[in-house]
Amino acid sequence: MNFRRANYSRSVMFAVNFEDGRTAYLVIDNHGGPNEDYLVGAMAKERQGAGTLPAGAIANIRRVR
Repeated sequence: MNFRRANYSRSVMFAVNFEDGRTAYLVIDNHGGPNEDYLVGAMAKERQGAGTLPAGAIANIRRVR
């Protein structure tokens, strides 16, 4: 019996909603499955520190595609 690996998309897009009503989009390459979505919060904070994601308080993050 052959087992197949799950084919995850190469990149995953997330909508980052800020407390002031703004929305930014975050694309993570080679993210993995939905069970790894909990890691995105830390990645968003890293990108805010690097300046590639706007500064501000993040209200929530959700997977878009």
